Amino acid sequence: MGWARRPDGRGGAIRRPRRPQPAQVVVVAFAAVVIAGTLLLMLPIAREGPGSAPPLVALFTSTSATCVTGLIVVDTPTYWSTFGEVVILGLIQVGGFGIMTLGSLLVVLVARRIGLRTRLTAATESKGLDRTDVRRVVLGVAAVTATFELTVGTILTARLTTQHDEPLGQAAYHGFFHAIASFNNVGFSLYSTNLMGFVGDPVIFLPIAVSVICAGLGFPALLELRHRWRSPRRWTLHTQLTVVISGLLLVAGTAYTAATEWRNAATFGPLDGTDRVFAAFFHSSVTRTAGFNTVDVTQMTDATWLGTDVLMFIGGGSAGTAGGIKVTTFALLFYAIFSEIRGDPTVHVLGRRISEQAQRQALTVALLAIAVVMVPTVALVATTRFGLDEVLLEVTSAFSTAGLSAGITPQLPAGGQLLLVFIMFIGRVGTVTLASALVLRQRTRLYERPEERPIIG
Repeated sequence: MGWARRPDGRGGAIRRPRRPQPAQVVVVAFAAVVIAGTLLLMLPIAREGPGSAPPLVALFTSTSATCVTGLIVVDTPTYWSTFGEVVILGLIQVGGFGIMTLGSLLVVLVARRIGLRTRLTAATESKGLDRTDVRRVVLGVAAVTATFELTVGTILTARLTTQHDEPLGQAAYHGFFHAIASFNNVGFSLYSTNLMGFVGDPVIFLPIAVSVICAGLGFPALLELRHRWRSPRRWTLHTQLTVVISGLLLVAGTAYTAATEWRNAATFGPLDGTDRVFAAFFHSSVTRTAGFNTVDVTQMTDATWLGTDVLMFIGGGSAGTAGGIKVTTFALLFYAIFSEIRGDPTVHVLGRRISEQAQRQALTVALLAIAVVMVPTVALVATTRFGLDEVLLEVTSAFSTAGLSAGITPQLPAGGQLLLVFIMFIGRVGTVTLASALVLRQRTRLYERPEERPIIG
């Protein structure tokens, strides 16, 4: 808090206005976009047929699009007009671009705070970034976003035109809509059955899966991979963890889904062997918070749902369009447990020692995320007619901004849908703002209390 002499020369001091914290900026910015999107979707022109969308439908759809989730309470292609679909697409782009940009700026800010901890500049102390930092991050995110969306959009347009008999204009609209949605990891689709009609066409769903996976790595990792893809040993620990853990989870998710759904007559049963493997791979990739589906998720086994819950909860990389607690958080907790079991005095990951502060932050993020998922789950199970497996999938999907659904969201009461709106918002802005706030609010204790060890276990 700063003080300054009164301009009238009478002496004394006045308070300088406090600058907003980065976490507050993220929350306010996303809330403003959600409100603006709600108002636009309530316009009569945004809806097919007479009248305008009810406030709750508009709010839920705006939040789902801005928070790049994909949960819906109405069928997108039949309920919304072209204007409404364009508004949704705009919210998806703004939400995805915004979280990558703001998340990356927070990463830069945190890195500067940690690196210059003993010699902070005035700008860093006031949580400021210079124009070079902002410009570099914004242009970098824009370039990566445009490259992926244009490439995938072109591939989908060509395929829809040549193999699925869609007119060129419609194919381009559908193609680029799904390209933007996939890179921003949101499961909105212009087809009422999502991508189930393309389960046998890898030229459609594989580019979408690649876009989902790459965007889920996060901008910092993508930027480093772009410049150092030939030198994995020179990657930062963050990039190494993000790439390695994401790859392991993708393979494990594919194998698990194939094992639990292989003989399910309602999902993988009618497919041949190759298509089953592709379907398992696609499901594993979209559990990283994309929300598309090539088979009917509502008909999957309870075992598949549980595995999906776990993958969605972990999520993707930091400063990207994926949600969840993030793979780096999961990796640090895993290594901390492994080190404790071995009796190691410190935690080491890929040749680097992890600070106790980073371990505490990972534990804090994970435990708070568990609370955000479990409390609403208990509330919805107690107040609705749906079972634990269905509600847990829906709540976890909302928190991780995945968009995969057991099909119960439209049937929830108004209070339940509002609860999901809150969870989606917390899941989108909560983890990145919490993680950055934990770092930026660190303080030095002038004294320590006597140490004592309680009984564990």
